[in-house]
Amino acid sequence: MGVTYHMSDVQFQLVYDTLSFSLACMMSTTIYLWFRSTAVLDRLKSAVIISGLVTFIAAYHYMRIFNSWVEAYKYGPHSTEPKDAHDGKHGPTLTSGPPEATGVPFNDAYRYMDWLLTVPLLLIEILLVMKLDAATFSSKAWSLGTTSALMIVSGFYGELFVEGNLAPRWISWAISMCFFLNIVYELMVGLSAAVAQETGDVAAKINNACLMTAVSWCTYPVVYLFPMFGITGSEAVVAIQVGYSMSDIISKCGVGLLIYQISAAKTAQTQEDRLLNKGEL
Repeated sequence: MGVTYHMSDVQFQLVYDTLSFSLACMMSTTIYLWFRSTAVLDRLKSAVIISGLVTFIAAYHYMRIFNSWVEAYKYGPHSTEPKDAHDGKHGPTLTSGPPEATGVPFNDAYRYMDWLLTVPLLLIEILLVMKLDAATFSSKAWSLGTTSALMIVSGFYGELFVEGNLAPRWISWAISMCFFLNIVYELMVGLSAAVAQETGDVAAKINNACLMTAVSWCTYPVVYLFPMFGITGSEAVVAIQVGYSMSDIISKCGVGLLIYQISAAKTAQTQEDRLLNKGEL
C-alpha cells in the first residue's frame, strides 16, 4: 500500500493469525487436491490439478503477504517507570505494548498479483468439469479469462486509497464492477445450458460451484467498499486483510474441493454406466 499505519497489538495479531490460517488452508487444500487427482478420470484430472494449482499459487502469495506484514512491524522494548526519581534509572525492560512500524511499508500488491493468476484459473477449472465442446470451451475460457484479468487490473489503483480523497477508489470500483457483473452473468446464465446437460447429483454440484463462486466473489466488492463506509487508516487495513482472506478461502479452497467432488461424482457415474453396460452384455 505504501503507507504503514499504527497498529494496536490486537489489530496486528488479528491480521497475523488470519494470514497464517489462510496460508495453512491453501497449502493443505493443494496437497489434498493433487493427491486425489489420481482418483478421477483422465479427462477430469486437469480440473482437479488446476484447482490445486490455484491454491498453490495463493499459498505462495500468502507467504509473501505474511512475511511483508511481519517485516512492517516489530515489538520493541518498553521500559517501566524510573525506580528512583533522583537517579532516573528505569526498571526492567518489558516487551508488552503495541508493535512499532519498522519503516518497511506493508506490500499488499502480492494479493493482486495472486488474483491476476488465480481468478482466470478458477473460472477455467469450472469450465473443465462441464460438457462443453472444444470451440465453446476455448471461447468461454478466453472471454472469462480476459474479463477477469481486466476486473483485477482496473481495481488495483483504487486499492491504494484507504482514507482522504476516495474518488479514485470509487472510480476503480465502478469500472471493476462492470467486468465483475459480466462474469457473474456468465456463471449464472451464460453457462446454464451446459449445466442443464448434466444429470442428477452432478448437475446440482456444478450449479453449486457456479453459485458458490458468484456469491463468494460478491464479498470482494463489499470489502473494497469498507473505506467508503467510514472505516479508515489501520481499521481499514485490518478489515480489508481479514475480509479478503476469508473470501479467498471460500472461493479458492471451497470451490476447489467442490470441483473435486464434481470430478469424483462424474467418475463414479461413468464407472457405474460401464458396469451396467457389461451386465447387459
